[in-house]
Amino acid sequence: MSRKIRIILALVVLAAYFGYQQLKPKTAADADTAKVENAPVKTTPVKPRMLGKIAFKACSLNSPMSRDSIEAQCAQFTVAEDRSQPEGRKIQLNVAWLPATSESDQAPDPVFFLAGGPGQAAVDTYPMLAPVFKEVNKHRNVILVDQRGTGKSNLLTCKFADADEATAPDIAAAQAEAAKCAAELSAKADLRHYTTSDAVADLDAVRQAIGAAQVNLVGVSYGTRVAQQYAMHHPDSTRSIVLDSVVPNTLQLGNIFARNLDDALALQFALCSKAPACKGKLGDPRAELEQLLTKLRAAPVEVTYRDATTGEQAQAMLSADMLAGLVRMYAYMPAAGSLLPKLIHEANNGRYAGLVALAKMMSGDLEDSMAMGMQFSVICSEDNESMVARSEDANTVLGNRMAEGMAAMCKAWPKGNVPADFHKALATNVPALVLEGEFDPVTPPRYGEEVVKTLPNGRLFILRGQGHNVIGAGCMPKLFTQFIEKADAKALDGACLDKLNYVPPFTSFNGWEP
Repeated sequence: MSRKIRIILALVVLAAYFGYQQLKPKTAADADTAKVENAPVKTTPVKPRMLGKIAFKACSLNSPMSRDSIEAQCAQFTVAEDRSQPEGRKIQLNVAWLPATSESDQAPDPVFFLAGGPGQAAVDTYPMLAPVFKEVNKHRNVILVDQRGTGKSNLLTCKFADADEATAPDIAAAQAEAAKCAAELSAKADLRHYTTSDAVADLDAVRQAIGAAQVNLVGVSYGTRVAQQYAMHHPDSTRSIVLDSVVPNTLQLGNIFARNLDDALALQFALCSKAPACKGKLGDPRAELEQLLTKLRAAPVEVTYRDATTGEQAQAMLSADMLAGLVRMYAYMPAAGSLLPKLIHEANNGRYAGLVALAKMMSGDLEDSMAMGMQFSVICSEDNESMVARSEDANTVLGNRMAEGMAAMCKAWPKGNVPADFHKALATNVPALVLEGEFDPVTPPRYGEEVVKTLPNGRLFILRGQGHNVIGAGCMPKLFTQFIEKADAKALDGACLDKLNYVPPFTSFNGWEP
């Protein structure tokens, strides 16, 4: 299976943008440090710290974006893989607990953070969002559960073979790769039991075990699906929900990506078209992108570039699929996407190295951060019916290849049962804070507008100029803290969000015009 089809098929998910953060290159110094950290040392047994019925031990949570670590408590919690067979295979769920930092005035309802993907691990991704939770964590415990199939909760990952990037994606080969991965994973997992509904049951089991009567759920991207499903089936145990970049329950994900991306690019590229300096230097970004895609579809280009990990010169083929994947990645983050018009214009003038270097760096990080086996178990069970080609998507940046490729791979993947009400809109009185970015290329503001219609105690904030995963933008952490404290979204004063502004498009690699 070619590297480009791995990139494009991986991007079909609603991964939160922090899942695509650039990982720091590993150096020889890092290796030496790891040897020291992993060296055997004499230790005195430490008595476990109990939270309800779960025994925790001190641990550190590390972020790929920083050398800093977060002190926490970690534990393994045992659940049945198949709840209809309680005596069958067991799964050890990886659970982290960040105790409330205030010695007094601690609230009884913890905050559960639900990661995106599907395929990201909550324990691994939380450190990048820790500053957002700082004030909340003063008075409430924060609980992280690696969803089954991710992180250290019986990780289900697929390693696909590399092939010539200039070769057109082969749907049959993609299906064969999926079948091979499913067969390999079958020795450690029944892939039918790694769905959202299974994860919801796990979360409630953890809630009961720690002795919490109610919880606050904070979901980002795919995590919003988990939060809504939990609130639907466990309303009395749900104190509040935060849905950042929300996926409506009513939505199946198979063929939404092409149109949503093109709509977001139109908004982002308009910033250049409306700025005389940008338009004068770089032209119409969408027309320039189409020109480059047309050229690469006809003949991929061999490019010499500087590898961001090794610092050495390398060669790779730049294809239309690689370009489409990179454009989508950058659209998640408009601050970074402000560089796209410049990069595209450079490539149209024969200077491709910047595009290829970024594409290579991001694709490697994506592969490392996603548990692709778990991802397939979720989307093939829950979204399979919508994976169809649409004529209206034929001329978009992504086209229909993602939907076609995923449909082929799902034919080879075992599928779990989905409850009859799974795609029913969440209708609940549970207080809800719903967040969307104006420029989100995968979960646009209209999704948030749809969700709040059936949430009488819900409120939607659309953040100007922002993309995917917006809880950390501007004053949003302050509003988030206030919401968790009072569980009243309608009482929030969102005027501070008016200070958010657009990032002007770069007209050179030194920045934008003053």
